This record gives sequence, C-alpha cells and structure tokens, in this order.
Amino acid sequence: MLLAVDVGNTNVTLGVFDGKELVGTFRMTSKVARTSDEYGINLREMLYVNGVEPQNIHDVIIASVVPKEMHSLTNGVRKYLHCEPFVIGAGTKTGIKIVTGNPQEIGADRIVDAVGAYETYGGPVLVLDFGTATTYDLVGPNGAFEAGVTAPGIRISAKALWEDAAKLPEIAIEKPDKVLAKNTITSMQVGLVYGQIGATEYLVKHMIEESGYENVKVVATGGLGRLIAESTDSIDVYDPNLTLEGIRLIYEKQDHGKK
Repeated sequence: MLLAVDVGNTNVTLGVFDGKELVGTFRMTSKVARTSDEYGINLREMLYVNGVEPQNIHDVIIASVVPKEMHSLTNGVRKYLHCEPFVIGAGTKTGIKIVTGNPQEIGADRIVDAVGAYETYGGPVLVLDFGTATTYDLVGPNGAFEAGVTAPGIRISAKALWEDAAKLPEIAIEKPDKVLAKNTITSMQVGLVYGQIGATEYLVKHMIEESGYENVKVVATGGLGRLIAESTDSIDVYDPNLTLEGIRLIYEKQDHGKK
C-alpha cells in the first residue's frame, strides 16, 4: 500500500492507496510542532484505527508547503513505518511542464493539483483549491502549467475580520440563505462566503477569456470547495481527493513507482 501525504499550512491530509484505489483518508493539524516520535506514533495509530495495518504501508510520498515540518515528519516515517519517504520537489517527474516566469515559485500543492486535474479530466483545465489560500491554476491542453492566481482563503479573511476588528466575533463559515443580512454574524458570513463566490465567478470568467481556450473544465477541491462549488455554475466538478490523487499519479511516474 501507498501512503500519500499532503502537508498544508492548516492540515496534514493523508490518503492510503491500494493500487489505484483510495481506501482511506485522515487528517491532523499542521499547526502543532511535533517530534519525529509524535509524527510516527500518530501515523501508526491513525492507520490502525482506519483499518490499515502499518506494516502494509510499503511506500510513502509527501507533498509539502511547510518546510519546517519535514525533518520530523520524514524521520517519523523512517522510524515508525520503516519506509524511505519520497518528497516531491525540484526535479521530480510530474508530466506537467511549468511555463510561468519562475517555475521554482510554484508550490508542490499546486503541482499535484494540476497533475491530478489534467490526468483525470484532461486539458485545458482550471484548478481551484479552496484551502488556507484560494488558488486558481490554468493547465493548457498539452499539460503545461500556464498561469496561476493566489487569493486569501475564506478562513484567512475570517480570521482577519475577528482579529483586527475588536467588536466582530469569531464565527462559523456557513452560507446564509439570503444576502440581505439582519445581524452581525450573518453579515460576516454573507461577506465571506458570497464574497468568495463572487470572486470565484469573476476570476474563472476572466482567466478563461484571457486564455483563449474553449471548453475549459473547471475543477475545485479543498476543504471549503464543496460549499463554493454547490453555489455557482462556474465550477463543473468538485473533487475532494484531487490532491491525493495527484500525489499518487506523481508517485507512479517515478522509477520506484513502476516496480
């Protein structure tokens, strides 16, 4: 079995693949500093309670945008899962050519999303990831990563509201039924959620127009992606496991993935 690990700014998302089949997913926060022992023990326990025997994990592949977590995480994998983890980075075979101004600036999370979307849905495809940040990435018909947009995620915007405005409370991220709000909490939810929907529709429309491509598939993923995808016709597909699938596909493109 393969363990795919996505280390994001908010969560570490893990998926277990038996061949091409995703047989389990689970998460832990990435905002807590952990030793290699803590990572290793948590991984073993999470695998076990999800019905996966840790000794059945034969390979581990990691995509990370949090460098400070990597030393403890990789050592925890070595010590407790007895695998040498493969870390996606510069020089990794992905099948995606990056044609932006500085390819080194493109994070591993965006690369694996692009691979997952292109391999699954074809191109041109516009990939939206509603995570800590909201990202919009265009992959052309020949699999080239052509352009990207980065915006604050809903939770970043919400945190700014209640931390920087003294009288605004911490709220749940929910979509009200109406835009005309009658109280403070609802007014914040309208601004955050409907504001994100509006930004999504605008950016998708103009990115597709500027690309000149026709029949662009728009695929969303990420924790709050479902909420947005269900609220707009600008998104064709919501795929919650797109990132993990992209990591698996990249694993298969490496030499060790063919054994």
